[in-house]
Amino acid sequence: MTIDRRMLLRATAGGAIAGALGIAAPAAAGRPRPTVFVAGDSTAATYAVADHPRAGWGQALPVFLRDDIRVVNEALSGASSKSFVDLGRLDRILAAIGPGDVLLISFGHNDSKTADPARYTEPWTTFQDYLRLYLDGARAARATPILVTPVERRRFTGEGTPYLSHGEYPAAMRDLATTTRTPLIDLTDLSFALWGELGPEATKDHFLWLDAGESPNYPDGVVDNTHFQAHGAIEVARLVVAASRRIPGRDQRALCRTDIPDDVLVWPPTRPAES
Repeated sequence: MTIDRRMLLRATAGGAIAGALGIAAPAAAGRPRPTVFVAGDSTAATYAVADHPRAGWGQALPVFLRDDIRVVNEALSGASSKSFVDLGRLDRILAAIGPGDVLLISFGHNDSKTADPARYTEPWTTFQDYLRLYLDGARAARATPILVTPVERRRFTGEGTPYLSHGEYPAAMRDLATTTRTPLIDLTDLSFALWGELGPEATKDHFLWLDAGESPNYPDGVVDNTHFQAHGAIEVARLVVAASRRIPGRDQRALCRTDIPDDVLVWPPTRPAES
């Protein structure tokens, strides 16, 4: 799918498409392009044409960044802070990251799976231990690590009151950010506030809720309270970028826009992190 961002937003299509796919576009002579790397799970991952309209917030980051900023989204479906390391995904990032780059680190959805030793971490010990590997690796490369607490799920009581679902993992990440003096984006808190403001019905337009026949990729419909469709991915990416001045190349005009169309996102032929 080819998207012309000059028409949809305010700039050329090339930077957005290259950023969404993690492909380097030509840089200005003599000046390296800052890169935002994403280490995370399925809520941040980039999805393929066959998954449309499912999308992750990492896939939507280029919408809110200047075209001279590259995004390499390594977020992997099903990953925890532990399994991401064990699968060599952190090594891939550390082999490419460099001075002036940023590493967004967001886990917690799968770390709590006690029945799966390949993914489970304990919030106040092994979860923090694994996250330190990301922080130390980025700093050794003279890049900036930013911890991002896990985006909240769509969870409401019968009375329509939202409730939290990630246990102690967000608190453990906040504590680690404080003790290591690492920038933090509290996406748990930001998204929880947004879901509470929208309420049970309006949040369905953000999460992957589709009626039967609404999408050829989900002919029987789908009810998913964890993953996003394009609109939700865009709005969560907005929360992430707006929350930290450490992220390079923030596009203030895009951050202020409330009419960004869903099809500004790019769905590649295959999921790039799974290639």
